[in-house]
Amino acid sequence: MKEVKILIRNLNLFYGEKQALKNITLDIPANKVTAFIGPSGCGKSTFLRVLNRMNDLIDHVRIDGEVVIDEVNIYDKQIDVVNLRKRIGMVFQKSNLFPKTIYENIVYGLKINGIRDKKVLDQTVEKTLKQAALWEEVYDRLNEPGLSLSGGQQQRLCIARALAVEPEIILMDEPASALDPISTAKIEELIHELKTKYTIVIVTHNMQQAARVSDQTAFFYLGELIEYDKTTKIFTNPSKKQTEDYVTGRFG
Repeated sequence: MKEVKILIRNLNLFYGEKQALKNITLDIPANKVTAFIGPSGCGKSTFLRVLNRMNDLIDHVRIDGEVVIDEVNIYDKQIDVVNLRKRIGMVFQKSNLFPKTIYENIVYGLKINGIRDKKVLDQTVEKTLKQAALWEEVYDRLNEPGLSLSGGQQQRLCIARALAVEPEIILMDEPASALDPISTAKIEELIHELKTKYTIVIVTHNMQQAARVSDQTAFFYLGELIEYDKTTKIFTNPSKKQTEDYVTGRFG
């Protein structure tokens, strides 16, 4: 496997007494797309949020095990979580734009980090909108509200906003589930282009999408990692019967 970006060892997560993730161990390669698949409630989104410590925001969560990014355990007490989240962009299922202009949505993260130079902000807006394949559609509308865009455009604006703070890793939680087929195709194309610069982890319930966009696929069931391998193998010749039953639509 290509250079490992995220290394997870013996990870368990509890919500109070309930165990939501059970002894997960896997390596996520750099500059590849890794998909998490599995039925609803199997732990895939919870696991995604482990990777940027978003579960810290939930009461009574306990995590043990290791999540190592570039040889540093992100659950170490010394870790600056704000800094960590700068390195790990997140795109949610429902676009969560701020009620601000397209321009202000993108530069928000930079301004929080103290960057005020108009030239730098302008360059970042143009660069990230081009990366998110949105520049041609909105370059003359930057002062209009982000919320005036279509659903697919809003989701690409969320991706541009995530890219603005120059992360190394992008986490996507069902990024196209609320979109029409044309917008979904654009997001998938975008994911394909972005992996040359970023490590991407995507949660999707859409099996065809996982097969199209990812290099590696992890199949979760009831909080356990059942199988993890190259996407082609998972979809054409899985090792476990449970995986085969899920990808062929026999259950889930």
